Amino acid sequence: MRHLYHDDLYRFSEPEPSWWEASAGAERPDARPLQGDAACEVGIIGGGYTGLSAALHLAREHGIEARVLEAGHLGWGASGRNAGFCGIGATSLSLTGMLQRYGLEDTRRFYRSQVEGIELVRDLVARGGGDAQPAGEAELEIAHSPRAFAGLREHAERQRELLGIDNEILGPEAFAERYFRPAVVHGAVVQRPCFALHPLRYLFGLARQAMEAGARLHPLSEVVAWHRQGAEHVLVTRSGSLRCRRVIVAANGFMPEHLHGSFRGRPLPMISAIVVTRPLTAAELAAHGWHGSNPAITSQHVLHYFRLLPDGRFLFGGRGHSRGHRAGAERNYEALGRQLGRLFPAWWQVPLEYRWHGLICITRRLTPCIGRLEEDPGVYFAFGYHGNGVNTATWAGRELAAWLAAGERAPCPDTVPLMLRGLSARFPVASLRLAYLQARLAVFRLQDALG
Repeated sequence: MRHLYHDDLYRFSEPEPSWWEASAGAERPDARPLQGDAACEVGIIGGGYTGLSAALHLAREHGIEARVLEAGHLGWGASGRNAGFCGIGATSLSLTGMLQRYGLEDTRRFYRSQVEGIELVRDLVARGGGDAQPAGEAELEIAHSPRAFAGLREHAERQRELLGIDNEILGPEAFAERYFRPAVVHGAVVQRPCFALHPLRYLFGLARQAMEAGARLHPLSEVVAWHRQGAEHVLVTRSGSLRCRRVIVAANGFMPEHLHGSFRGRPLPMISAIVVTRPLTAAELAAHGWHGSNPAITSQHVLHYFRLLPDGRFLFGGRGHSRGHRAGAERNYEALGRQLGRLFPAWWQVPLEYRWHGLICITRRLTPCIGRLEEDPGVYFAFGYHGNGVNTATWAGRELAAWLAAGERAPCPDTVPLMLRGLSARFPVASLRLAYLQARLAVFRLQDALG
């Protein structure tokens, strides 16, 4: 099976009609598809945050030649479609689950890596030479019920006490006074040092930095075949081939599992969808007492995420259609618009001007996977960011670059937490992954309905 979802999700030649594409500006990286036969030290499959960060750090920090092969344009996938949240997350494991499975020290190491990733993104934004529109200084998680607020409070207090995370707990009145008034709020947690940005502008800045450092980037260069030739890997595209000693697989939810048997059945892509309104008026913002530009999420298992954009547009996201074809996606966007109106009733009739979807990626063990194949030690990988890829993928790319630079026999760096190392187990009967996902979402929706 080549694609898990409908083929409409894999039209690599067609940019997603997002607000990010419409507002990315004219200064896109001047990169060209791979033509003819080429060779380099490291070939990278995927031109998102992971691949571009790896290419940048390989070239700039270690002087290692790398080429990136991207099936669409640079940032065609999740890195150019996400909501632009740069926060702490990247796992679906509970804090209790992490502590029981991996212990306190590794859990602390994981959270340190999340904060390091945020600061790395800040630095790369500052050095990127473009306007990635950084905004806000925290992420807001809003409780949808009294029971949810009790759980949020306990979780935030444990994170603060055990892990040193900067969490502030606010009751509903204090939250509404400081931030905004949704239809339902029973309290919230304010988590720092999170922020938001324009994800595609950030990616283009990352690409320009990689090119300036000496990396070669090739959009519209889908890898259609992969084989070994002696000690080298050969990555074949429709217009050329790339010979390299080592390969980084950096495709996340759009991973081409059919190219290498070791990756089959490992990722579980999940559709996430976003709608964006026209710019809101001052009166419309005042109707919900809106202050600031911090990104926000709701506390449900099947959560919603949203933020006010720099030009006054409102971005609202949630789970996408179960199969990914265009007709189903349109129905899903309409449902998202209704959910936006229920949470912010004053904006019920505000037109939606942009709508799009893409894939996030989860794993069976519910943590990202960063590693090197035991059976093919020239192949490295990073994927499974659980909807928190801006900082996690950027950080993972840097860590992979340092690992490759240390030599072919180097062990995984100590900076990579144990809970992230190696491949997650395969999903049993991988062709049924979408059925597993829908069953899990049904349980989550029932739990949300019960409060």
